Amino acid sequence: MRVLVALGGNALSSPDGRARPEDQIAAAGRAADGLADLVAAGHEVVVTHGNGPQVGNLLVKNEIAAAVVPPVPLDWCVAQTQATIGVILANALELALQARGAHRPVAALVTRTLVSADDPGLLEPSKPIGRYLPREEAQTLIGHGEVWRDFGDKGWRRVVASPEPQEVLDVPAVLAMVANGYVVIAGGGGGVPVVRDGPDARLRGVEAVIDKDLAAAVLAGAVEADVLLIATDVPQVLLGYGTPQERPLDRTTLSELQAYADDGEFGAGSMGPKVEAALRFVRTTGRQASICSLDHIVPALAGAAGTNVSPDPERKS
Repeated sequence: MRVLVALGGNALSSPDGRARPEDQIAAAGRAADGLADLVAAGHEVVVTHGNGPQVGNLLVKNEIAAAVVPPVPLDWCVAQTQATIGVILANALELALQARGAHRPVAALVTRTLVSADDPGLLEPSKPIGRYLPREEAQTLIGHGEVWRDFGDKGWRRVVASPEPQEVLDVPAVLAMVANGYVVIAGGGGGVPVVRDGPDARLRGVEAVIDKDLAAAVLAGAVEADVLLIATDVPQVLLGYGTPQERPLDRTTLSELQAYADDGEFGAGSMGPKVEAALRFVRTTGRQASICSLDHIVPALAGAAGTNVSPDPERKS
């Protein structure tokens, strides 16, 4: 099967959240083990990943150096972290494949994701990112064109656009590499956000972050994945999270999971985007999706772990 595996950004840092170079290299090694097992089993694998901790580090560097050099645009930060994480993962995955006797080439591709220039999220940035700063420090960054808001006693925090992903522009390159036997790492951090401008539809990067899970659903559909595996830090989706009625959700259908989502079962900033990504992939492709822990991606593919989402059964006339 062709499998799209979406790794969370926290899967590429240490368990305590640190993201030093050595922490990220060690985390990539842990992630590579499960991915290599999929490849060794004969599956075609495309990998995408989050980049929250890594972009966060770059933003801190921007803030510290803002009085000396101009801050790096956010789309550039996404491109830089795509390349860095891609190289770390590729190195780790090649080593894990060699240990299993599965000699497959691995390539990392810096990938652009098209968003609409008219997306409401671009017109009114509202997604908070980065640290809280005193007003005086935030003002320096506002002078560079960034949008910051006063969050009261906590301080000021940057807000950015989070537009809907429309198309992963570099899918033809991904498919060409897959057809030639490569394991491909692509679309990291939701992809570098770009819009088309002017009569010649010229591409231009924008200051935004794209939800990595929603972008993974778009990428999985475009590369014709048989299964979308969303790897996170919990074994499966939980219903009634944090209540005495908490229970795991093992198998579900598109309509059933949508009903749970409509009832507000899933947090907007945690499990919500992962559930929405699974719903979109299953709805648009009629194929399977699974939300599982990184350690269980192989059994999740067989339906023996995680939360497995299937299309609705056909109604008999």
